[in-house]
Amino acid sequence: MGGLIAIGVALTSPIEAYEGSLFSVHMVQHLLLMLVAPPLLLAGGPITLTLRVSSPSVRRRLLWVLHSPVVKAISFPVVTWVLFAAVNWGWHFSTLYDEALENQLLHYLQHASFLAAALLFWWPVVGVDPSPWRMPYPVRLFYLFLALPQNSFLGVALLSAGTVLYPHYVTNLRAWGPTPLEDQQLGGVLMWVAGDIAFLVGMAVVIVAWMRHEERRTARLDERLAAERAASGEEPWAPSVPRGQTGR
Repeated sequence: MGGLIAIGVALTSPIEAYEGSLFSVHMVQHLLLMLVAPPLLLAGGPITLTLRVSSPSVRRRLLWVLHSPVVKAISFPVVTWVLFAAVNWGWHFSTLYDEALENQLLHYLQHASFLAAALLFWWPVVGVDPSPWRMPYPVRLFYLFLALPQNSFLGVALLSAGTVLYPHYVTNLRAWGPTPLEDQQLGGVLMWVAGDIAFLVGMAVVIVAWMRHEERRTARLDERLAAERAASGEEPWAPSVPRGQTGR
């Protein structure tokens, strides 16, 4: 629900009304679509829920799709990381960004590509749903750590640009708010700061999940050892004595 609300705020609130007038507002929209909505949607386990409510025949088809060569290829963590960065940089540093502001259909495609690339990127990190690739927690942490600098560099590149990169915001005259260049610099700051915060929060969540996983694994190991000792007639709390040794 949180993910759907984030998408609703991005696409149906005043953010959508002003994203054509202010680059900074447009940046907020993209951050919601790439860094807020996708991990929340994936945390709800949409694939798992779909499998649970599907009929056996539909479930078999879905599992076949999940394990198909195409899904394995596009969900490979290296591919998802590169795709996420390529979509982000490709839209912001090409003429497509400005054209999307003038063409509604291209604008929809832009939003869809941001959301799709972000869902693929966050899928192996969240790890709730079944996936062809299961990353250990240390690898998930490193995966997010590597994504942080590319986001920072993109924000700094927008911030340090000496000219307005998107002519739409120059020709779209308004008598209020910051100048187009100041607005672009504000958008760069938002991507840099807010984006880095989102990745740091993601890394913190992975660390907490990792600690809980280790706690559960330790508890299961303790239960198994206690059961083995009980089966051998040994007191569950008694320390184990190596063979060939006796206590005094």
